[in-house]
Amino acid sequence: MSEPQGDLVLRTLAMPADTNPNGDIFGGWIMSQMDIAGGLASKNRCNSRISTVAVESMSFIHPVKVGDVVCCYADIIRVGNTSMRIKLEVWVMPHPYKSEARHKVTEGFFTYVAIDDNGHPIPVDRS
Repeated sequence: MSEPQGDLVLRTLAMPADTNPNGDIFGGWIMSQMDIAGGLASKNRCNSRISTVAVESMSFIHPVKVGDVVCCYADIIRVGNTSMRIKLEVWVMPHPYKSEARHKVTEGFFTYVAIDDNGHPIPVDRS
C-alpha cells in the first residue's frame, strides 16, 4: 500500500535528542508518538478521558532518521462498549526534503478505554 490509512492526527520532527546509540530514532520514541496520536483520536471519538490498555502487533519496517518529518495516522477499526481499537501507522518524509516522497516506517494496533474522572471504564459515547 502506497498511501496511509486513517486520518493524520500528529506530525512532528525527529530530533537528535530522540536517537538510540546507533544514531537512529529510538523505537520507544516512535511508539510514544503513536500512543499520543491514538490517544488524541480515541479522546476525540469518545468525548471523555481515555487510557491506553493494550499495544499489539508492532512492526518496525524502516529506521527513522534525525530530521525526518514523522506523521502518525489513526484509523478507528472497532468501537466496543467501553473500548476502541485503533490501527496506527507512522509515515515519514525523509530529510533532506528532495521530494514529497514518504514511506511507512511502522504500524501497530492500540486499544484505549473510555474512563471517568476516577479511572473507571465508562461507555463510549455513540453519538
